[in-house]
Amino acid sequence: MAGVAAAGFAAYARVLHPASLDGRPARWATVGAAYGRPVRPVTYWHQLVGINRFYQNASAYGLPGVWDEHPAEGPTPPDVARALIPVLARHTRTPERCGYGLWNGYGRWDFDAVPSFATPGREEVLLAGALDDAVSPVELDEFAEPPDLWWPEDRAWCVGGDVDLVSTYIGGTEALVADLLAAPELEAHRVAPGDAVN
Repeated sequence: MAGVAAAGFAAYARVLHPASLDGRPARWATVGAAYGRPVRPVTYWHQLVGINRFYQNASAYGLPGVWDEHPAEGPTPPDVARALIPVLARHTRTPERCGYGLWNGYGRWDFDAVPSFATPGREEVLLAGALDDAVSPVELDEFAEPPDLWWPEDRAWCVGGDVDLVSTYIGGTEALVADLLAAPELEAHRVAPGDAVN
């Protein structure tokens, strides 16, 4: 898990990407309750809903009145990112100066002239801006991908995601993780650096 959100922080949280029902967010806890299964910090979506691990190609899925679309795979979904930004802003001295990593494999733009860096299994394009800019790609183009990685200049925290994940992982202080767990717009769980990701 720390390989996604960077190692060395005092605490970590997993923020779940919501499923949806009729285009509205559906929390994992609500879905789990409908199946009689609790959501634990390391619960996998496919286990929660009782389907095959490689569920993406299933022709039928969902539970009427509970959910009809799987959680979004990939970087932090825009609505989740918008809920994260004010929480993260309270826990850095440099919200106007942040770094971003965007996976170079999305293929929408030519980033050949832009600096890049490697993460486990990915090459990321290095971008910079204010914390609010985390959602700016989607505001310019609804099909654009938001960044996989975000961190402030003071390195107070790191947000990490991946094209294949249905969760966003955040490393930071104990106070930050406590705020994430308490944020009503987020469905977050405390996790440990060695936990598996999904």
